[in-house]
Amino acid sequence: MKTFLNVALVLALTLSFTSAYATETLNGAGATFPYPVYSAWSFEYNKVAGVQLNYQSIGSGGGIRQITERTVDFGASDAPLASAQLTKDKLLQFPAVIGGVVPVVNIPGVKAGEMKLDSDAVCKIYLGEIKKWTDPKIKSLNPEVKLPDNEITVVHRSDGSGTTAIFTNYLSGVCPEWKSKVGSGTSVKWPVGIGGKGNEGVASYTKRQASSIGYVEFAYAEQNKLTYTLLKNSAGNFVKPNFQTFEDAAATANFDPRKDFNLWLVNAPGKQSWPIAGATFILLAKEKIASNKKVIAFYDWAFNNGDKKAKELVYVPLPTSLKNKIRAYWKSNGLQ
Repeated sequence: MKTFLNVALVLALTLSFTSAYATETLNGAGATFPYPVYSAWSFEYNKVAGVQLNYQSIGSGGGIRQITERTVDFGASDAPLASAQLTKDKLLQFPAVIGGVVPVVNIPGVKAGEMKLDSDAVCKIYLGEIKKWTDPKIKSLNPEVKLPDNEITVVHRSDGSGTTAIFTNYLSGVCPEWKSKVGSGTSVKWPVGIGGKGNEGVASYTKRQASSIGYVEFAYAEQNKLTYTLLKNSAGNFVKPNFQTFEDAAATANFDPRKDFNLWLVNAPGKQSWPIAGATFILLAKEKIASNKKVIAFYDWAFNNGDKKAKELVYVPLPTSLKNKIRAYWKSNGLQ
């Protein structure tokens, strides 16, 4: 499976599993954040249910647009939509899995987990105010790390992205200057840097460009062997991105079906919480009852059978209580 995912993440923007068992097809599009876990789930689901999932990993902005235009069976977004927008566009929304967005660097001689960053440093790097790795701010955080006197190449998303929405929501919450100058959303006007399409594109650029920094969903950092940093969280602790710190952030979540599960997980208060965590969401067109039932059949199967694979890929499965809330939400909307 690791070999399959490596090839898919580097070479493919579209997930299309074919099988002799496939008898019907579901079409989805959107967030690249959950692509690795959706890929693994759909591969197994095809074998047991005979359903082929075609998922275009085009970014959350594209997923929102395609489901709004009714060109796919479901959209996927890491940026939750407010109930007012869902009502306007006649959409339903529920979370599918939780993961973490991580800063990744390409600095000669620096290994994964060696560099420490805090919110002020990340903010100033992405504002273009910290220009070199030998900046006093970074050196003060990393007195024992040998850093080159090189210009920093900032890498960001070029497409409408829920990963960007999570990242910029985090920055807006910890950095007043970022909030006033740039703000948050699936697309922002970046002060500096070069853009890559999808988590795949940011991972590729960062891997190829020396002295660079980017941000990706953690599975992409793992699959591409990128050098992740430690981050100082809201409790004042430097934490490592892993299943435990994502799970600690998720433990604070209170997803409310009355608000269509609209919730951000950045800057969670737990002592070991990863500060840039987030859920990824599925969007359905209210009137497409028949195809919606097929989509939720897939996610219901994943809720029952996909937790082990999610954990292997360093995603946090939804707790049973939340899965039951989602099933009740489906039922209240005539889908179960």
